[in-house]
Amino acid sequence: MNVLITGGAGFIGSHVVRLFVEKYPDYNIYNLDALTYAGNLENLKDIEGFPNYTFIKGDINDSGFINQLFQDYQFDAVIHLAAESHVDRSISDPLAFVKTNIIGTVNLLNAAKETWADNLENKLFYHISTDEVYGTLGEGLFKETTAYDPNSPYSASKASSDHFVRAYGETYGLPHIITNCSNNYGQNQFPEKLIPLFINNIINNKSLPVYGDGNYTRDWLYVKDHALAIDLVFHKGEHGETYNIGGFNEWKNIDLVKVLCAQMDKKLSRPVGTSEELITYVKDRPGHDLRYAIDASKINTELGWKPSVTFEEGLEITIDWYLKNEKWLNNVTSGEYKNYYKKQYS
Repeated sequence: MNVLITGGAGFIGSHVVRLFVEKYPDYNIYNLDALTYAGNLENLKDIEGFPNYTFIKGDINDSGFINQLFQDYQFDAVIHLAAESHVDRSISDPLAFVKTNIIGTVNLLNAAKETWADNLENKLFYHISTDEVYGTLGEGLFKETTAYDPNSPYSASKASSDHFVRAYGETYGLPHIITNCSNNYGQNQFPEKLIPLFINNIINNKSLPVYGDGNYTRDWLYVKDHALAIDLVFHKGEHGETYNIGGFNEWKNIDLVKVLCAQMDKKLSRPVGTSEELITYVKDRPGHDLRYAIDASKINTELGWKPSVTFEEGLEITIDWYLKNEKWLNNVTSGEYKNYYKKQYS
């Protein structure tokens, strides 16, 4: 099987690529990534020499390139993770999210449709999306049947791409699956997102900016558990279906930050409460959804998936990784990680 994984040098993508390369030696795994600011091949140094792994530098916004790629490699399946994913960036530059998340997805769909036109057997377009497409949540949990109600340019772009994937399934019979996940955390996450940003800031005694009153609530999913769920859905999921993937837990941002501060104080041998003094409340961002919470009972009941760690366990594993990999963290925050790969793939 020839499997294309887009965005495979990114945070979630690198964990998926590694899992598939190591677990399925009979698959040819092709990692397509544009190596933008969050794409980092240092995340995958340990599998660079594997015979079933190929990295391809390229942009999903380039339709001609994508069409040729499908012709050259005859992919049997696509696991589509490539996306602009940071809400704050979508507020300042929404067009970038339209281009990558919507047009880029349609470019991939068109290439798959044309390449698989004569034989759809054993083909799959697997689209990874977000719980943010459902909008803000009052009572209850997001289900697969929850109506879409996106509130940020980021979530609107992902909602649109979800709709295009389903439309290609209905219109052209394209075999597809969509999963919508909650907030991911874990090793190798670019330090613009809350947990790695705050870990880095605590290490460097910088302020911890908390939006509004800190009572925004999110469900948290350990990235390696997400990769295992993607593997399971890819192989066992029913075509045409949607599966929500969540960590079966909710945390208010301020409570999460306080747990993180307490663990960091212990790890860094600092007096209790030292890191918590760095918390600073800042002006809320526009269109900030109050609460997200995933009902992951469908993937649990139908496919048998559930998280392997609690949030506190996963957070400790994550903190330990960042403390042991300060060189990686420094390279990412300084931009140095790009120098080698820019020369290699220029």
